[in-house]
Amino acid sequence: MRITSKGQVTIPAAIRERAGLLPNTEVAFAFDGNIVTLTPAKPKKGLSRGEQIVAHLSRHRGDVKLTTDEIMAMTRGEE
Repeated sequence: MRITSKGQVTIPAAIRERAGLLPNTEVAFAFDGNIVTLTPAKPKKGLSRGEQIVAHLSRHRGDVKLTTDEIMAMTRGEE
């Protein structure tokens, strides 16, 4: 296995599965002077990026009361 010029390496699927490292899992590296270890990172405090987006969207609701049919008519130019 080789490290790319960008410092990337592919973790073999069998190891990812056994370690529970799913896509988009945040990981932490440690180095004790001889051995590099990789572990799932502890969750950050606060909202995740997805939770922040949902919270932002739910705060900014429109105040125009239209039915779905009215909105569809507007998008079709049937006003």
